[in-house]
Amino acid sequence: MDQDVRARWIRRTTLAAAVVLLDVSLTFHNIWPTPAIKWTGEISVELAIGIVALVVASRWFGPPSRAALAWLSAIWTGLVIGRYADVTAPALYGRQVNLFWDLRNVSAVASMLARAAPVWLSLLIVVTAALVLFLLYKMARWALGRISGAMADTRERQVLGLLAALALTLFVVQAWSGFPGVPGFAVPVTQTYGHQVRLVRDALSADSKSIASSPPMDSDLALVKGADVFLFFVESYGAVSYERPAFAKGLAASRAAFDAAIHDTHRDVVSAYVESPTFGGNSWLAHISLLSGIEVRDRDTNALLMTKKRDTLATVFGRHGYRTVALMPGTWQSWPEGVFYGFDDIYGGERLAYNGPQFGWWDISDQFALAKVDALEVSRKASGPLFMFFPTISTHIPFTPTPPYQPDWPRMLTDEPYDETVLERAYDQQPDWLNLGPSYVNAMAYAYAVLGGYLRQHADRDFVAIVIGDHQPPAVVSGEGAPWDVPVHVISSRKALLDRLQAHGFRAGLTPARPSLSRMHALLPVLLDAFGNHESPPVAAAR
Repeated sequence: MDQDVRARWIRRTTLAAAVVLLDVSLTFHNIWPTPAIKWTGEISVELAIGIVALVVASRWFGPPSRAALAWLSAIWTGLVIGRYADVTAPALYGRQVNLFWDLRNVSAVASMLARAAPVWLSLLIVVTAALVLFLLYKMARWALGRISGAMADTRERQVLGLLAALALTLFVVQAWSGFPGVPGFAVPVTQTYGHQVRLVRDALSADSKSIASSPPMDSDLALVKGADVFLFFVESYGAVSYERPAFAKGLAASRAAFDAAIHDTHRDVVSAYVESPTFGGNSWLAHISLLSGIEVRDRDTNALLMTKKRDTLATVFGRHGYRTVALMPGTWQSWPEGVFYGFDDIYGGERLAYNGPQFGWWDISDQFALAKVDALEVSRKASGPLFMFFPTISTHIPFTPTPPYQPDWPRMLTDEPYDETVLERAYDQQPDWLNLGPSYVNAMAYAYAVLGGYLRQHADRDFVAIVIGDHQPPAVVSGEGAPWDVPVHVISSRKALLDRLQAHGFRAGLTPARPSLSRMHALLPVLLDAFGNHESPPVAAAR
């Protein structure tokens, strides 16, 4: 092979590699349930348009300058990032990215990581992110530079232009005909960014939105009179824990123990499914939807609602002589939402003063938080019954290390709540990010153990426990396309209350049944109706 032929072969090979590299960078798909990606051979419309535009511009103005290539490379890097977010977020998180909402959480997530992760790991994350961005830019710069260089060669320019024009023609034909064809085309990344622009536009006009009316809040609470009422929002407690066979099997023993604790303490339970307003995160949307009876599916509606004066489940109990308390172990700053909800007192992470071993993002275990507020509020019970709202945290992703369950509840309030060997076993747990299912099962088993243990601690106490999931676990656990349903259980020794709930569609026992009862916000009127003394038949829950 002579020198010219070899140079021509290398030139054409690198040109083909540049085209394929740019195409792959905007057409890859996610490999569920991992952050990894794969290419399925689709064609990028943006690449075809870019090549046609470059061919035309080169004929009129010559090849792009170095500065123009730098700008094009930066834009291309942005498109690659957009593609990755678009295909990975649904697989790992369970919903599409919404930049207007999600970017607001970046500082909170960074703060959470800074508290929970060692300094070296935080630095490694920052350096890795910067390195990935740099490599993406250099990749785009090389590939675009190689295609730009091809514009000086008539044959290469003509071949590229012809292939790009053919791809665009096929894309238009497929779009007009309505039938997918071969080759396949990836959804344009520019369409993804266009969707984000529309989301921003809609969010900025949120002030013009009207908030739905609150449901009737006039229940007399006769069927729970004198009883403490506890609302447990269990983090990531989703329908998948019942409906995925591997999870159901792994949780069978802990559910049986929880069920035994219910009945051994002369209580009973009814259950149902409700549809959460969120998936895989943003728990506060579930909290405010249930407590207010108004469906809140986005951050802006949440913020707008909290500017209004509305009744909530807490204010209803407060009007009937209840002391209303929020147990918030995951909150370490001020919590203005507490004013909207109308709680008499709030126990945040700092106030709980935990000195034991650290678990999860927030250090505190659910069992300690419950034991602490029990000592401060429930066991003392100075005057009047108690309504307590408790969003748990120990079943938060990545689910490990899971705190050990301590049967000796008073020991949880000491500086050494566990034996050393038990603690070492717990810390030996490490999340497998490619298979978080076993960690999820262990965490949920811990949640059942804590709730069951608390029932046994107060076998002779009259209280009503509402146990509900805030949302399904992220899609990396739930799977792609999982429903947004969560279980809800009501545990009590008051038969009239449970009968009333069954008339509303709840099922006796710990296992919910399909179809789901309602959306989460519509559960509030159901509960208030069941808690009150009514002669008329219950009204079906709204969807």
